[in-house]
Amino acid sequence: MRIVVNTRLLIKDKLEGIGWFTFETLSRITRKHPEHTFIFLFDRKPSSEFLFSHNVKWYRLLPQPRHPFLYKIWFDVMIPIALKLLKADLFLSPDGFISLNTSVPTLSVMHDLNFEYYPNDLPLIERNYYKHYFPLFARKATRIATVSEYSKQDIAQLYHIDPHKIDVVYNGASLKFKPIHEPIKSTIRNQYAEGHPYFVFVGSLHPRKNLARLFSAFDLFCQSSPNNQTRLVIVGEKRWWTTNIEVAFTEMKYRNRVLFTGRLSTEKLTQVVGSALAMTYVSNFEGFGIPIIEAYRCDVPVITSKVTSMPEVAGKGALLVDPSSTEDIADALRTISQNEDIRLTLIAEARLQREKFSWDLTAEKLWKSIEATYNSSIS
Repeated sequence: MRIVVNTRLLIKDKLEGIGWFTFETLSRITRKHPEHTFIFLFDRKPSSEFLFSHNVKWYRLLPQPRHPFLYKIWFDVMIPIALKLLKADLFLSPDGFISLNTSVPTLSVMHDLNFEYYPNDLPLIERNYYKHYFPLFARKATRIATVSEYSKQDIAQLYHIDPHKIDVVYNGASLKFKPIHEPIKSTIRNQYAEGHPYFVFVGSLHPRKNLARLFSAFDLFCQSSPNNQTRLVIVGEKRWWTTNIEVAFTEMKYRNRVLFTGRLSTEKLTQVVGSALAMTYVSNFEGFGIPIIEAYRCDVPVITSKVTSMPEVAGKGALLVDPSSTEDIADALRTISQNEDIRLTLIAEARLQREKFSWDLTAEKLWKSIEATYNSSIS
């Protein structure tokens, strides 16, 4: 097969959720299937680290699709031309965006439909584009892959798609996440948490990550245990920092115990996660929630939400909370902080749960979805 892939989110030193999914799956699939040719479509000159094997070729398409008007040009004008010139047998799009103007069999990876539930988190023009085009993408795609059973059912029900057309390819977590020895934990606590135990949050500082309520819950936790010196370490960029988040933070009595690291290298991130008392991941909505599994790989328990995909991913290794309840989140913080037996029980459960998720399994399942997409086009 000649498999053409939308790799516009493979950006050196700027990989985020979908970018990591693209990197981890394609690096494995291309090497494991040397009999096929993979042609990556970038919107800039790519770093050589993304040209994973000898059977990978690449082309640059302009303009850079960083605006809905440019999305339309890139996907509905430039992509069809490229697919025809490159004699594509299949088009794979790991970010869900596809071309409506091609007859080439297409596999779309739709990670979640968060914009359908939290539309105000996006600028108006982006919101309108997503809400108009993603239902069309779902119907146009030959097959769809997604990252949880929750997202599969959500796509099927919201967009009236046959569930048999949708494959679940769970995310994985890097093997670089692993338990940290105590001397290193002490060093990391000194470096990032003023020498104290800490809860950690990892992700974009986005409204749907529920940071405003996490701040309020942590403040309530501190007020109920004023002698407890536990910190809250926030890892991520403030690109989506809103007035609501700012107000919640400035109203905290104990905001001096909240520490911001900004974006961290993978090496530092694994150490910060691995040295935490617990991962706090109380989002309002997630299609998967990779930080849950990253914490599990480090033998770090998790506090996460009992909504959307998070219970499915977390299994029995996490305390599940109502993300709309400050008191519920604060109670979970107290439980983790004060009850070592519960922490150890959660860690034991997490060790079992984490075995269900790996990038090797993700790549294997995505390849099966690719084969099913191609086979359905020739049957």
